[in-house]
Amino acid sequence: MSVAVLGGGAFGTALAIALGHIGTVTLWARDCRNMQTDRENAARLPGCSFPLGLTVTDSLDVAMQAETLLFAVPMQALSDFEARLDLADKGVVACCKGIDLKTGQGPSTILSSARDVAVLTGPSFAHDIARGLPTALTIACTCDAAGERLQQQLSTPVLRLYRTTDVIGAELGGALKNVIAIGCGAVMGAGLGPSARAALMTRGFAEMLQVARALGARPETLMGLSGFGDLALTCTSDGSRNYRHGVALGAGHPADASTTVEGVATARALRTLAGQHRLDLPVCDAVVDLVDGTVDVAGAMAQLLSRPLKTE
Repeated sequence: MSVAVLGGGAFGTALAIALGHIGTVTLWARDCRNMQTDRENAARLPGCSFPLGLTVTDSLDVAMQAETLLFAVPMQALSDFEARLDLADKGVVACCKGIDLKTGQGPSTILSSARDVAVLTGPSFAHDIARGLPTALTIACTCDAAGERLQQQLSTPVLRLYRTTDVIGAELGGALKNVIAIGCGAVMGAGLGPSARAALMTRGFAEMLQVARALGARPETLMGLSGFGDLALTCTSDGSRNYRHGVALGAGHPADASTTVEGVATARALRTLAGQHRLDLPVCDAVVDLVDGTVDVAGAMAQLLSRPLKTE
């Protein structure tokens, strides 16, 4: 089956590079002229050359000829982008992580008009995938047969995919860990230390499990790559945009406005979902207050540490 990656950002480009080493793949980007001539995405992944199997185009009509479409556009742009496409006979894979701020939906729901819908998520940085470093991800699809086909199609010798039918759990793991990563970055940016980060990460993970249960996911899914694995990577590395955003907030520095930080919108959407499901999510609430500027790190920590003592 032919494959196209929609979205020329770092992660979409990295996936296209990985797949281009084992077959043919089309990468769609709005402005691809430099990529076509330079055979690399110098703006996002400098030094990562395109393999022979990778073709770049700015034509959606060309990209839509593929049978399998990997959506690597920003989460908050996915709904409007999907509305332009006819996906009825396509197998689609959501590679974006987050919750749509306007609708409260995850990517699989937004793409549900497609024949088969899957989610690709897990602990991964684009530059690692593009450089061919070993990476393991989760492919989630409610139809196990379709999930198995995608697992075989998208795995490479160094990109290992594990399969699940729990799409909701996989989506939530990939989305919610970005919120916790902002908080962990803020802790380190404010100089509160690794012990405080570990505490916030652990209690944040407990909130992720609480949300998963409320929305019908299997908690054990979040114990795997799409939850705990992604959380561990994102909350401890400067390679994470969400973590870096938190570090900037904690240090009192301006955030990089040129970078999409999905955890900001996800945190706001999560607060709405928590209200609808009557969930108590103090870590997530503190992150929302922090990114909205209604509290600083000292105030957020005081807010968390003043809560009544409880059993774990």
